[in-house]
Amino acid sequence: MSADHTDHHHAPDPRGRAVRIGIGGPVGSGKTALVAALARTLAPRLRLAVVTNDIYTTEDADFLRRAGVLAPDRIEAVQTGCCPHTAIRDDITANLDAVELLEERFGDLDLVLVESGGDNLTAVFSRGLVDKQIFVVDVAGGDKVPRKGGPGVTTADLLVINKEDLAPLVGADMAVMTSDAHRVRQGLPVVVQSLVADPAATDVAAWVLAQVAGRAVPH
Repeated sequence: MSADHTDHHHAPDPRGRAVRIGIGGPVGSGKTALVAALARTLAPRLRLAVVTNDIYTTEDADFLRRAGVLAPDRIEAVQTGCCPHTAIRDDITANLDAVELLEERFGDLDLVLVESGGDNLTAVFSRGLVDKQIFVVDVAGGDKVPRKGGPGVTTADLLVINKEDLAPLVGADMAVMTSDAHRVRQGLPVVVQSLVADPAATDVAAWVLAQVAGRAVPH
């Protein structure tokens, strides 16, 4: 039996609240590093906060706090106690509570980043939780990953192919990986990046800024 990826939640009215952007992807793809880079780059320009998801720990939130990318009280940790996709798609209550807590705490936020726990290529966010979603895969997973598809790869508003600098070390063909990504996404945007070469995550940050400027209305 195939998995049910139906979103059973209604998208809330985006007016008068922060834009919410979800960041998902497999374990080790670099989601937390991307969140840290975006926080460093965007904090001088936007009023932002972050929600992280881990199954049993607060490891990702602790990493961000130690890195000093935001004031500690701008980072909320959700311990899902279950498969990560459950908390971002099926039962989004804990994440909604964390987002709303941050909005109450800081008032007029521009942006809340919601980082999923590491999951597989089927992991997508409910539109009841986020307005837009970024899906992160990494070169170390092999150049076959984009052509495997899956809802995360094919339907996310932005696909990030991370760790481009590792391609020569793992034998990944970036031309194949990039062309496959564009083919399966049928016009949806793709960013190829290395946070070693570009610690500011310039292209992803520019995309996020565009979503905030456009007030990212849910589909």
